[in-house]
Amino acid sequence: MRLLGALLLALGALWMTRPASAQMYDPRYPVCMHVYGMLVGERMDCVFTSLEQCQAGAVGLPATCLVNPYYAPRSARPHRPER
Repeated sequence: MRLLGALLLALGALWMTRPASAQMYDPRYPVCMHVYGMLVGERMDCVFTSLEQCQAGAVGLPATCLVNPYYAPRSARPHRPER
């Protein structure tokens, strides 16, 4: 019974120490590159302003360029209320 309790406690501690999930899409850029693979590491790079720029950066990498679903463009001028 003690062994089972210790095992459950250890599994609970491991479960609580898993890495936190964070936002992986940067809303400032319209294009992201999803890089995948064990050698280069799985990641999402959202630092591109066009698909062409992303595709040029993805040459030679196991990667896919995609449109950022969380892209939030900034307005050209700040909104000013009417007087």
